Amino acid sequence: MSRKMYIDVNVIQSLPPSCVNRDDTGSPKTAYYGGVRRARVSSQSWKKAVRDSFRENFDGSDVAYRTMKIVSLVSSRITELDSSISEEDSLAKAKDVIEKAGITVATKTKKKSKGEADVGSDIPEAKALFFISSFQIDNLARLALGGEFSKKEAQEAINNGHGAEISLFGRMVADDPSLNVDAACQVAHAISTHRVDNEYDYYTAVDDRAPEDNAGAGMIGTIEFNSSTMYRYATIAVDSLQRNLGDKDTTVKVAKEFIHGFVMSMPTGKQNTFANHTMPYAVYIAVRGDRPVNLVEAFESPILPDRESGGYNEPSVKRMAKYESEIEGDFVSTPIAAWVIGQCPESMGTKASLSAALDGIEEMLAKEL
Repeated sequence: MSRKMYIDVNVIQSLPPSCVNRDDTGSPKTAYYGGVRRARVSSQSWKKAVRDSFRENFDGSDVAYRTMKIVSLVSSRITELDSSISEEDSLAKAKDVIEKAGITVATKTKKKSKGEADVGSDIPEAKALFFISSFQIDNLARLALGGEFSKKEAQEAINNGHGAEISLFGRMVADDPSLNVDAACQVAHAISTHRVDNEYDYYTAVDDRAPEDNAGAGMIGTIEFNSSTMYRYATIAVDSLQRNLGDKDTTVKVAKEFIHGFVMSMPTGKQNTFANHTMPYAVYIAVRGDRPVNLVEAFESPILPDRESGGYNEPSVKRMAKYESEIEGDFVSTPIAAWVIGQCPESMGTKASLSAALDGIEEMLAKEL
């Protein structure tokens, strides 16, 4: 492409009582910002939700796996390509090609059930989670079946065909930095635009088969939760995405799917308990030519409830629009193009549905790339 381009996605979204992302104690994650406690959903949590949405919109060849079981994945693919190979030989070939690529593999003994005979097989696994695409699994399997190969060939196999997920979210390999992939997108921790205090839900569960004269509960407990209006932000470096993918049409497709996934996804923590399936209140998508801009500073001073509605959505959108207009000219250039969805003011960009905005982005990228 002829110039750098960044696509910023800003979302204002209200969450009712929920606990979509917990810390090690089971409490909803929080953060202090602007001197007050805010609700928080980690970037990793929302990236996982986006990755899960890809499985609905991409076929199996486009997805990736973050797992220690890469030897098993490559071994299974070897068996699919050549059914005459035994499981033992396919595991050995998979282990060999993965180690030749520079990934440390350890042998772990399969745990056996109580009373089971001591005939369990040893399962080779990577020593740490490794991000690998379906294309790369196939590359390694075919290389392993081809006979002798060098370390360079093994690394080429694992560095070709990153697919949508690795191209977007990157890969870090401590064993060998040559296998690293720079992420083409960044996702911020979502935080509430206002102060939040966690609350507790005390619950009881009745034993359906308890005797009639038993008035006690079968189980009691507490669940910590909060409710908030969140500011969410993500950005895509389009030139980096195209470099990782190596193809214009795929870059356009992946950028669209990421934006759609980020806007529409929701982390699944405690979802069966709270059913927090809300839609965004407002979305602002800006295509920038100078640098990405996170608008969270608009909320450094926490939002107070609107006097008329009593809510946080409307004042949060007004504050975001005001801050964006203030930084234009003083710090950053006016966006190349912008779209507003939902309750964003039209002064910020072209009013559109999410589908129409994605079509507009597709048309722009098709011309620019």
